[in-house]
Amino acid sequence: MTLLADEVVVATPVPFWTRTRLAGAGYAGLGLLAAVLLGALTPGDVTNRFVISETTQGPGWEIGGRFGAILFAAVAVAAGAALLVGVAGRLRTWAHTVAVVGLLMSFLNWQMALARTSHAMPVEDIADGTLRFALPLIFGALAGVLCERAGVINVAIEGQFIMGAFSAALFATVAASVWVGLIAAGIAGALVGALLAVLAIRYLMNQVVLGVMLVALGIGLTGFLYERTMQIDSTATNEPGTLPVWTVPYLSDLPVVGPMLFKANILVYLALVLVLLVHIGLFHTRWGLRVRAVGEHPTAADTLGVRVRLVRYRNVILAGMVAGIGGAFFILDSGNQFGKEISAGKGFIALAALIVGRWNPLGALLAALFFGFAEKLQLFLSGIGSPIPSQFLSMTPYLATIVAVAGLVGRVRAPAADGLPYVKG
Repeated sequence: MTLLADEVVVATPVPFWTRTRLAGAGYAGLGLLAAVLLGALTPGDVTNRFVISETTQGPGWEIGGRFGAILFAAVAVAAGAALLVGVAGRLRTWAHTVAVVGLLMSFLNWQMALARTSHAMPVEDIADGTLRFALPLIFGALAGVLCERAGVINVAIEGQFIMGAFSAALFATVAASVWVGLIAAGIAGALVGALLAVLAIRYLMNQVVLGVMLVALGIGLTGFLYERTMQIDSTATNEPGTLPVWTVPYLSDLPVVGPMLFKANILVYLALVLVLLVHIGLFHTRWGLRVRAVGEHPTAADTLGVRVRLVRYRNVILAGMVAGIGGAFFILDSGNQFGKEISAGKGFIALAALIVGRWNPLGALLAALFFGFAEKLQLFLSGIGSPIPSQFLSMTPYLATIVAVAGLVGRVRAPAADGLPYVKG
């Protein structure tokens, strides 16, 4: 390249403290703190046990509580050091994973030793509980992916959850069929999605404010109907039943993954199939290309003949149906009766899973599993008599949400037209 005399090429310096190195320093610092502090606080005469399941015979895997706390903290330090050195590619991803797992295992060894009980940690039960608690988050995060990839913000997931839950309880009871309840939940969620679509796309309302309004509408409407129907005669209106569990022969006997994936109800299979279908649809089909074009640059998509509003309407209504089915989980998975605000803010955690998962179905699945694990961990620690107050333990899923979003949101980018109304010129 030829340069004129007065032209100067200035190279932009690459900062040493990148996000990866900052994360590595954080992991290393936390690991050192855990090794010193937890090593000192953990009793040295307690042995922790990890078994495949609660019915497993024999000692399982045993490790000294103090030794385990220090060992896994050292693993986190080593992973943090690798990030500080500047590993790249898949090694960087593995280093992040190993560091988080090391810190978690150090904490678990400390808590299990401090509880001084005979309880072992059943890996099978933890894995099954993780997927179970993650199920509504998977449906909710997928609903967010479908909406926001088309350029419409969906803050109304919580409202779609609770409308789906109420419809599942009512119609499953009246029709004496859990399948009718499941279909009704999807229809109720789709109706909320249709309302969101009309007000956001046709009337150009602020989509964040609109989402909050729809959540308030869902909570208020279901609360009113609950008091006028279910509280008066719960036998006739609030006895929904439970979805049947399907057992796959031989595969259900596999350790850990058997009970989790091959001895479950339809919601488990539906959630995993939807993740796969949405991922393939978004990134490997013409439909997905159009959806992503509408979410990134609707004007250019319109110029190429894509019907922007139609694409958004279809995606938002479909997303509402998916979230409504997720709401049915709170009722039909265990045969629970409907209660006010039964979804307990899970719609907002699903929204966080969407962000942490980078608006990607597979990423959203992993994020939902992370939050599901946090909830299952809270129950496990409560069950073994952890000395941490129960009020703090109940905060675990929400704290995990805050930490995950705070740590990862700066590295992600929403679709460029997300939340921007489209007016055809």
